[in-house]
Amino acid sequence: MTMQLAIEVDRADDPRLQAYTSIREKDLTSGHGARFIIEGKVTLETALRRGRFKLGSLFLAKSRLEPLADLLAQVPQDVPIYVAPQDVMDAVAGFPMHRGVLACGIKGDIPSPAEFLSQGIRAAAPSTLLMLSDLSNHDNVGACFRNAAAFGADAVLMDAQCCDPLYRKAIRVSSGASLWLPYAHGGTGMDMVNAAKAEGYEVWAMTPRAGARMLGTLRIPEKLAILLGAEGPGLPDALISAARPVRIPMSSGFDSVNVATAGAITLAHVFGQRT
Repeated sequence: MTMQLAIEVDRADDPRLQAYTSIREKDLTSGHGARFIIEGKVTLETALRRGRFKLGSLFLAKSRLEPLADLLAQVPQDVPIYVAPQDVMDAVAGFPMHRGVLACGIKGDIPSPAEFLSQGIRAAAPSTLLMLSDLSNHDNVGACFRNAAAFGADAVLMDAQCCDPLYRKAIRVSSGASLWLPYAHGGTGMDMVNAAKAEGYEVWAMTPRAGARMLGTLRIPEKLAILLGAEGPGLPDALISAARPVRIPMSSGFDSVNVATAGAITLAHVFGQRT
């Protein structure tokens, strides 16, 4: 494959670059809407080679064009590649773009967890879901996606209180996993738990409560959904009561770890038992 001709841009106010203007401000205020931004070579490579979202365009610093020629040869012919001097790119983005690599993805329709489960996921059993409730931190959501991908989860389900896994930093922290791993987003945490149970999943609510069953003492069911709550408060009583409370063994006097770490420990345990 040969790389298509790049389109040179020399003005920061070029309307073709509108998707990339002030991207940090858009992340913090208006959200992504129907589009999202990918940053860096690693995540662009993931998007091109295994991503499930269509790309609208690429925007590169001119100095990155030649080093990325092999990767850019994989860009579909209908996806324009815009290039600009570094200072123009920085002015468009609103801050220094040291990586010099951006792409605009098209989000499309994302189902709610109930819709996703009613459609069915990968047919091969056993199957594992990672479910997130009220995770508003983009680093934690990105890390949870990375862990889910590393330890063989079939999908990630999130209630409406969780932040967008296609936030620029969440994609980067996930090592691009949120670009290809199936996920659903919307509804309440209870809606999500009830939908999983209706489809035959046993739901483990991860909690440090003393009365919870110890991870490692439970049989791994064929269909398992691992539920994680927000950093700090954890899962609310109603969600814990609606599921099977499970805790991770820890040293005396210390009862919690980062939510993504808790997910990694639990997923790794399940993955190890199934392989």
